Amino acid sequence: MDFKQRTLAALQAARANSPTNTALVGLDGFVDTIVTPVDQRTAQGEAFTPIRSIPEFAQRIGGAAGKSTNIELYPLMDKLGGNGPIMANALLDAGTRVTYLGALGRPAIHPVFHDFASRVEVVSLCNPGTTIAVEFNDGKLMLGQLRSLDLITLETIYQVMGEERLRSALAAADLVSLVNWTMIPNMTAVLRSFVEDVLPACPPREGKLFFFDLADPEKRSHEDLLEVLEVMARFDKFGKVTLGLNLKEAQRVYQALGFSALGESEDDLRTIATDIRKKLNFACVVVHPRESAACSTADGTSWVPGPYTDQPLITTGAGDHFNAGFAQGQMLGLAPEACLGMGVCTSGHYVRTGKSPSLDDLEKFLANWK
Repeated sequence: MDFKQRTLAALQAARANSPTNTALVGLDGFVDTIVTPVDQRTAQGEAFTPIRSIPEFAQRIGGAAGKSTNIELYPLMDKLGGNGPIMANALLDAGTRVTYLGALGRPAIHPVFHDFASRVEVVSLCNPGTTIAVEFNDGKLMLGQLRSLDLITLETIYQVMGEERLRSALAAADLVSLVNWTMIPNMTAVLRSFVEDVLPACPPREGKLFFFDLADPEKRSHEDLLEVLEVMARFDKFGKVTLGLNLKEAQRVYQALGFSALGESEDDLRTIATDIRKKLNFACVVVHPRESAACSTADGTSWVPGPYTDQPLITTGAGDHFNAGFAQGQMLGLAPEACLGMGVCTSGHYVRTGKSPSLDDLEKFLANWK
């Protein structure tokens, strides 16, 4: 029996005995415009050849130095965006009951979030940021405007939500997932307040899970990164803490902790996850490149290949779907290998269809994955 069969069997068994789980997710929110850059246009509409790779795009931009250039970005869709809303939406479609705390629009919810907001309990702190997501076959460029996220502070949370409601939401949640630290300037202070003031006032809850995702920390300083990692690790007083990292994020954290750079082989990923976990004392560290994923816990390491496709329908949000699948597996009580399987299949289904999978969809995906 390979890992796909083991994951499928574990998922089916867990679903038969699992109650509905509850998650509190935050703290960001974006309106994403997905675009394709145009290389050569032959007529109106979709009659063009796209710029297919980031190096091609970089060459086009580089050629404008000392001159100027015009690059058309052809819009494909406007969609709900941000690490938190995308992850929350995926958890919701997998059957989790969700409270969302973040930037969905204030005083009114932005229209792109209306369907999402109709299915979750929403506490909206401020207006969302905006992102133009330029997608290529080999990656994507996220061009963001996020000044509104400066309003995400503990003071704003208390003003909008109230202290008692915040404590109740934290206490009731099986999973607390707070993501996109990089783009929220005051998030370290919010997390510190949660761990020092808010959570100690909540009744203890056995089996509570915390999931953190940094979002590409390249623009944040070495000192800021180490500070927030230390704060995140302190949540272990209140539950099991998981740090989710894509490959770029993992390599940045790994080197910030004083380790020498490693690549993305299976052995490298296992080593990176283990060294970060031990250094920071997290319960679990998971690293997910595009083509595989690995995690480390006190019981050892696991690794699985991913259902990679070189012709995805969409890539923006793939990592957030991986996080949702992995966290859903944790809430179902699955072993680390099966949580990885849930993660890569949730992401794999999404990039092929543009839709978040239900647990029925995941079972079909696992059964049909060759």
